[in-house]
Amino acid sequence: MYSDKVMDHFQNPRNMGKIEDADLVGEVGNPTCGDIMKIYIDIDENEEIKDIKFNTFGCGAAVATSSMVTELVKGKTLDEAMDITNEEIAEALDGLPPAKMHCSNLAADAVKDAIEKYRNPEEQTSEQEETVAE
Repeated sequence: MYSDKVMDHFQNPRNMGKIEDADLVGEVGNPTCGDIMKIYIDIDENEEIKDIKFNTFGCGAAVATSSMVTELVKGKTLDEAMDITNEEIAEALDGLPPAKMHCSNLAADAVKDAIEKYRNPEEQTSEQEETVAE
């Protein structure tokens, strides 16, 4: 069912953990399956990703895609990381079962969420204020 690469990244996840005082933090979840991914990113002065870590609550495919996305974007600029697709993540893992492709969407979306929050902090503030007001 799962490729050897998926099993390897699930059983030996790369870059798992938290970066204290990370420059960027992104979080996404899927209410249907319950998976939650949180990505922590440190960048240098050229907006290149110098460190990235993740915490994921979810199935093996969710952990594997989180692990793989960290490997794919580490060392890239934020612009390059924004271009990562779920297909690239799944392909790097030698494929995912169709029912688990949503996990690769979450991994890509978590990276993009972190970058968007970093680049548009005023939008996040107004969204948080709206949520508190409700």
